[in-house]
Amino acid sequence: MACITYLNSFSAPNALEILARCSEHEVVRIAGDAPTGQSFDILARAHAYQCVGARDEVPLPLRVSAEFLARAPDLLVVSVSGSGVDVFDLEACTEAGVLAVNQAGANAQSVAEHALAMMISVQRAIVRADRVLRAGWQGSRLEFMGTDLAGKTVGIVGIGNIGTRLARICCGGFGSTVLATDPFVKASEIERRGAQSVTFDELLQHADIISVHTPLTSDTRGLFDADAFARMKAGAVFINTARGFIHDEDALANALACGHLGGAGLDVWDVEPPQPNHRLMQMGNVIATPHVAGCTSDSLHNMAEHAATQLLDIFSGKPAARPVNPDVLPKFKERYAQILGEPALK
Repeated sequence: MACITYLNSFSAPNALEILARCSEHEVVRIAGDAPTGQSFDILARAHAYQCVGARDEVPLPLRVSAEFLARAPDLLVVSVSGSGVDVFDLEACTEAGVLAVNQAGANAQSVAEHALAMMISVQRAIVRADRVLRAGWQGSRLEFMGTDLAGKTVGIVGIGNIGTRLARICCGGFGSTVLATDPFVKASEIERRGAQSVTFDELLQHADIISVHTPLTSDTRGLFDADAFARMKAGAVFINTARGFIHDEDALANALACGHLGGAGLDVWDVEPPQPNHRLMQMGNVIATPHVAGCTSDSLHNMAEHAATQLLDIFSGKPAARPVNPDVLPKFKERYAQILGEPALK
């Protein structure tokens, strides 16, 4: 019935096992290193396209743009393995009547745990202590005296699946005061999720640690610039496990270099992976990881199951569980019926 294509691989093998249960669908792999023309020979007859959400892992011609969509006229659904959809031009998708979906929530626990690990590691100088000890350090252990997370004020920017999980861990497990700002969540709901609702400026002023869990959009690009870092508390810690470009890397490096901020934990970068000579990579109070917060065996299995199941649901006429551009639904339904000859979204 449907031609489901995927770029390179799903996040885990169980996705293909799930798809194989519905043998009426054609499942076709697209190789990221194949000639572009060969890839679009497949995409020209595709009804679904699955890829990873990390932009630097998707070749530029295979990121979903208006040009891409023009070469895939029967495409109905584009799907990413995680929650971030910055490899999709959502405006172009909506204009073309293409439904974009993600797997929000599938890796929430993994990312929340990674953010928590970065908070504690920066505050306790764990990585720096490990490095110097291996190099033969013989000084005073008080050089690595840190602070507890217990009793601190944690600020969360974006309290969706991941932010909510982190808020509950910090509040329930460490007795932290948790502040959150999210323009898409009502204050009463933020409180239900375990945090106090505050403005962005209030969060900057009062949080000892700030952790970012918002998608990269036109509103969040450059959200943490020099001014934002200057308004943070002296000695505060900045954590970003969401997306690069939400924070200005040079501005963060300056805030750390002058001693205004106490440290940072970064899993995401403007260019991934960052070069070894990157300014932030040279700083002892920065913990760096290569966009792996959501990459555990558990989360990858969950994301694969979510992705395959959602695609099968859509092509059985059920509503998408995690639509990213819901405004497209009326046009999507029309195209679905026209292309596949049966109604969508029962």
